[in-house]
Amino acid sequence: MMTPLAHKKCIPCNTNSVPLSKEQCMTYLHKDASGWTLASDGNSIERRISFKNYYETLAFVNALAFIAHQEDHHPDLEVYYDHCLIRYSTHTVRGLSENDFICAAKINALLGPHS
Repeated sequence: MMTPLAHKKCIPCNTNSVPLSKEQCMTYLHKDASGWTLASDGNSIERRISFKNYYETLAFVNALAFIAHQEDHHPDLEVYYDHCLIRYSTHTVRGLSENDFICAAKINALLGPHS
């Protein structure tokens, strides 16, 4: 199921932009980014996604790369044989922005309702 945030488009941040508060991040996590966790420092969100094999992992990474390109917002990735670790943060604000949660929601939509 696509959440309303998954329909939004990332907008560029600038040096005057401020990171989201921990409370705002928790609201996004519960509402739009289930399966994602907030890092202990509150500066990034991450999700580990498992697959049956390397082919499925790489197919997912390629689909994720398309989303990142379309949104011009790119995650840090760790890619393994049967899983991928995705980490989002917004370097410009030195923390989290709505863009991170927009991309997380789009990835959740890509994975489908049983992710």
